[in-house]
Amino acid sequence: MALPAYRGLLRAARIAFQGDSRVLNAARSSIREGFRANASLEPTNPEVPGAIKHAEEVAALLRKNIVQGKKEGEVYKLRIHEDTERGDNDTVKFPGGKTVKIDGKTCTDR
Repeated sequence: MALPAYRGLLRAARIAFQGDSRVLNAARSSIREGFRANASLEPTNPEVPGAIKHAEEVAALLRKNIVQGKKEGEVYKLRIHEDTERGDNDTVKFPGGKTVKIDGKTCTDR
């Protein structure tokens, strides 16, 4: 279970930080350190599933929500890839199920 999570996290870092070797190497190093810190855990340890779930969630976040920008002149070029989450602010919610209101209108009151 841990090996697929480890590989998935490395792949997600490679996708998110493609072309930025400094950040990619730092991410890989951090991933390795995190997994080595938990390498001594027994498979039956109750912390293992939580650690694996954390790695999977971080991998999903890296794949879907990290976008690299590079300044070219006065503008920034964003590297948006096929896994990048796209959408509008309709998904923004506040605690308790409240939605965003602007000028007394919600996103559904277009």
